[in-house]
Amino acid sequence: MNYSNGAAKGVVLVTGGSGFIASHIIDSLLDDGFKVVATARSNEKGRIIVESATPARRSNLSYVVVRDVAEENAFDTAFTQEITFDYVVHTASPYHLNVQDPVEDFLDPAIKGTTGILKSVLTYAPTVKRVAITSSSAAIINPLNHAKVYDETCWAPWTLEDVKDPNKAYVVSKTLSEKAAWAFIETEKPNFDLVVINCTYTFGPVQRNLPSLEGMNASNHRIRDMLQGKMKEDMPSTAPVFTFVDVRDVARAHLRAITVPEAGGNRFYIVGGHFSNKRIVDSIRKWYPKFEGLLPPENAPDDFSDGVYTFNNSKSVKVLGLEYTSLEKSVKDTVESILDLRPDIGNLKKAI
Repeated sequence: MNYSNGAAKGVVLVTGGSGFIASHIIDSLLDDGFKVVATARSNEKGRIIVESATPARRSNLSYVVVRDVAEENAFDTAFTQEITFDYVVHTASPYHLNVQDPVEDFLDPAIKGTTGILKSVLTYAPTVKRVAITSSSAAIINPLNHAKVYDETCWAPWTLEDVKDPNKAYVVSKTLSEKAAWAFIETEKPNFDLVVINCTYTFGPVQRNLPSLEGMNASNHRIRDMLQGKMKEDMPSTAPVFTFVDVRDVARAHLRAITVPEAGGNRFYIVGGHFSNKRIVDSIRKWYPKFEGLLPPENAPDDFSDGVYTFNNSKSVKVLGLEYTSLEKSVKDTVESILDLRPDIGNLKKAI
């Protein structure tokens, strides 16, 4: 793994390499001519990241072990291995539904991981030109008093006090970790600049190294559950989030975040459109009619209303050149990827 600059475009460190969004970012970077070093929590996870890549991509992909992003100096080893990095993409941050300790589960990994990698880059990686961080619309949206139109100027209202509520642990962690990143840039004035990608609910094809449907990203759970008949009798409310983006658009946003000079110093609200559970079901019914018996009835009500907040994603279109994937295509391709992984989904066996 001796990456000096034999890469045409440069070398990128991608943290959290086993994650859903990270896997698509890695593929997007490799396809664009970068060499990628992914961080993994163990050698086993690192090998899976590399071995699950296509043979054409594999030669430019390697990994380094970072066991716990919340530990002090966790990322130092990544930058002291005689690899000359040009960019860093930091995606590693926890999201799960089983909150035991809000600080330990979310806040520490998010804030310490974000400030920790910035410190490591500052200390050990003078060749890094830009760091892109994966944040979330959770750092933008204010559910206590919704804006009529959300854009990059909006900030969620959460403070450290709010983390005491386990239900707010994730949104607090994303808000405070992003604020900590911008504060670091302001205070330290490093040689590199910062770009933040604030993506909303993310659908799209499951990652290539997914071991089972249980391990898929949380946003895609609703599509999986529909295919398994879990919403047939009782389709839950879509709330609180009615905006979506396709993971491939998120990956392209990160790629362009490090390749478009004008992106530096900006945050980008990455959102492709509105969705509701009913609209997802309708797309599945259209493209995969053999699931009809497992889906909510066609006349099930749509809980999307005219009162749902809107968004302005023009900055990402203008600066990053994004063209967003439609909900229908995103759902169709997500279902196809699930069927590739588990053809027997919904107990249909070979019906599809």
